[in-house]
Amino acid sequence: MPLPCGQLPRPPLPTWQHGGVTAATHSSLFPQVPESADAVLDGLDPEQREVALALHGPVCVLAGAGTGKTRAITHRIAYGVRAGILQPTSVLAVTFTNRAAGEMRGRLRQLGAAGVQARTFHSAALRQLQYFWPKAVGGELPRLVERKVQLVAEAAARCRIRLDRNELRDVTSEIEWAKVTQTVPADYPAVVAKTQRDAPRDTAEISQIYAMYEQLKRDRSVIDFEDVLLLTVAILQDRHDIADHVRRQYQHFVVDEYQDVSPLQQRLLDLWLGDRDNLCVVGDASQTIYSFTGATPEHLLNFRTRHPNATVVKLVRDYRSTPQVVHLANGLLGQARGRAAEHRLELVSQREKGPEPAYTEYGDEPAEAEGTARRIRDLIAAGVPAGEIAVLYRVNSQSEVYEQALSDAGVPYQLRGAERFFERAEVREAGVALRGAARAGGNDSLLDDAEGLPSQVRAVLSTKGWTTDPPAGSGAMRDRWESLAALVRLAEDFEQAKPGATLSDLVAELDERAAAQHAPAVQGVTLASLHSAKGLEWDAVFLVGLTEGMMPITYARTDEQIEEERRLLYVGVTRARFHLSLSWSLSRSPGSRGGRRPSRFLNGPRPGSTGLGGRGTVGGGGGVERPAVTKRRRRGPALCRVCGKTLTDAGEMKLMRCEECPSDMDEALYERLRDWRADRAKEIGQPAYCVFTDKTLMAIAEAVPGSAGELAGISGVGVRKMDRFGAAVLAICAGEDPVEGLGGDDGEV
Repeated sequence: MPLPCGQLPRPPLPTWQHGGVTAATHSSLFPQVPESADAVLDGLDPEQREVALALHGPVCVLAGAGTGKTRAITHRIAYGVRAGILQPTSVLAVTFTNRAAGEMRGRLRQLGAAGVQARTFHSAALRQLQYFWPKAVGGELPRLVERKVQLVAEAAARCRIRLDRNELRDVTSEIEWAKVTQTVPADYPAVVAKTQRDAPRDTAEISQIYAMYEQLKRDRSVIDFEDVLLLTVAILQDRHDIADHVRRQYQHFVVDEYQDVSPLQQRLLDLWLGDRDNLCVVGDASQTIYSFTGATPEHLLNFRTRHPNATVVKLVRDYRSTPQVVHLANGLLGQARGRAAEHRLELVSQREKGPEPAYTEYGDEPAEAEGTARRIRDLIAAGVPAGEIAVLYRVNSQSEVYEQALSDAGVPYQLRGAERFFERAEVREAGVALRGAARAGGNDSLLDDAEGLPSQVRAVLSTKGWTTDPPAGSGAMRDRWESLAALVRLAEDFEQAKPGATLSDLVAELDERAAAQHAPAVQGVTLASLHSAKGLEWDAVFLVGLTEGMMPITYARTDEQIEEERRLLYVGVTRARFHLSLSWSLSRSPGSRGGRRPSRFLNGPRPGSTGLGGRGTVGGGGGVERPAVTKRRRRGPALCRVCGKTLTDAGEMKLMRCEECPSDMDEALYERLRDWRADRAKEIGQPAYCVFTDKTLMAIAEAVPGSAGELAGISGVGVRKMDRFGAAVLAICAGEDPVEGLGGDDGEV
């Protein structure tokens, strides 16, 4: 039986401690399909098993971070299918991202439950809309506009309203919010006032743009993603025969991340269900972080009111994080307020003890980025894979200073939010090449000297740009190599899991993974916003920029907005398995007055601080580290040397000019510097960007320094690089042959 509301489970038995259960990187990539329905239940803890066995009636799973919710619901579906209780084609599992849907399909396939539909709300609705449109409306479905920004820009222009790039993005997001909350243009100003929503512009102007945008879509017979849901809802409401058709097709529904459903998505779910109650929802109100898109936890919190006979199961055994990380996460929520906080789950770590979270205060943002990069480099040297480390920040604009610091430290990184792995051009080309080699078999001369699957894959991909050593520098060439290297590693794992596997077997595996969007990992430290990190996890997580005004963000004013910011930090904390670092800086730039304060959310968890209501510290041992800093000369704001405008962008400050201002760069000098950098990088065995980044070389070629002092004053030329490369760079700038500096050749940059 499920546990009574609020009751914690008994302490875990050793046999339940399957640490890392939700971490794909910590489990077999190619597990054996369970032999029977009962075997599907093996390894589940008591609460997960309760979920898997609850196959009838409404079911509500309250699942804390790292508690194995995806494992529980996929095993539930697989057990039902394997036991003959559920027909695969009668099950529709919906979630919120293509990545999550792909992961769910992949897990179901591994459990022997292929055929179950696992989709996002939008893709499930689009499929139904495409099928029923000719019958319900007639003709072909209007073309889907994947990016509405251009159409919104045209709508604003027709309304004679000028929007810059950021305003255009914000107004587009505001239109999306209005549509998923089923707010029409005429009602938009009143709804914004009622909900106390912060609109990016005058609400009357947004209403006008919104109305014109809808008119343009009608004139051009196009629809957007929100229309997909709205039109599907309209057809199911108006055509009972079509609604009955859908309900005959789907008998059982599973909704993951239920705390994130919008009113429009809930309306669609209600229409899919009809008067039935074969519904299983999974969520955690403490992870509601997308209210700006229309998401609301109210449907999850009200589930037991709507379904009084629902089976409720709480998952609180945290298999992801150490007790120290879990203790901090619980402490953050312990200070929360509001209805979601009243339903918080107290997590219980199932892992061995780990290090205490580290708290570090820096003098300025560049120092924070450099300190973070040093710690990451130390972790990698200690054996933590770069792909198991993440730097998480509140807004995307914070990434650049960390990109620069990691580049300077010679640490590879990847930005979260790039195109999906199997849609990359190089991956598609590699798939074609591998498929051709598999068909040719022994007749392909490429494979003459290749023994074993990994060697064959390396031979084939060498024609597409893969090499044993990665290319120097960053950018498109390095990104291409990383994609191909991920395929090589996948081939190595595949052969280890399935000895004797052929190239044809690997091609079939790649096809299945592409269909499920189950991509192999690309190595490199992940840089991501806290919002985009939801659903992911790493061995080591660095939460940076934790100051008032950034966490909580400055425009979070209402109590509920502040609480959502707290939940966002909670999500960030719970991404860490073992190492967790929290840091902040007292000023933005070197030499500025340090008037910033650490985030209020750290009051209590942060050693030496006092929480709300005098709770005292909940963060355990340790203290706040304040790295020693060298005394810097106080400087005023950075000004563009062309137009005099104050610079705030890190890249522009490096060049000391606005990006759009004309450059007086010596092109020939720039090319000589690039050639020297390539040779030097090869000598020391480091990527080119570890010598100097492209932006730094551009700044040097624009300034043409004639002395060590002038060179040292260029952003990106620190003391170590000055000692190491200064003499050579000054010689090149003077038109002479480069003379290397006094630093040794140990590769340390």
